[in-house]
Amino acid sequence: MSIVVNSFLSLVILLLNIYIWVVIIAAIISFVNPDPYNPVVQFIRKATEPVFSFLRQKFPFLIVSGVDLSPLVLIFGINILIGILSRFYL
Repeated sequence: MSIVVNSFLSLVILLLNIYIWVVIIAAIISFVNPDPYNPVVQFIRKATEPVFSFLRQKFPFLIVSGVDLSPLVLIFGINILIGILSRFYL
């Protein structure tokens, strides 16, 4: 593969890994009650909540006994995508 494609795939994989950390932070934040006007909290919620609500709409069984499993499913899906992209990268 060309170096441009390799660089692009490595950048996409890096961004997906960063987004996984944002999802993990959003899941941790959901257990506490942070200040909703904090810019960091607003950014994390704006970055993750659209994807979480999409998953909740498409898969209503993701909420089990009041526990939202959409971050877990999202991380699992992103890891599958990273695995697929890594096969092309290597």
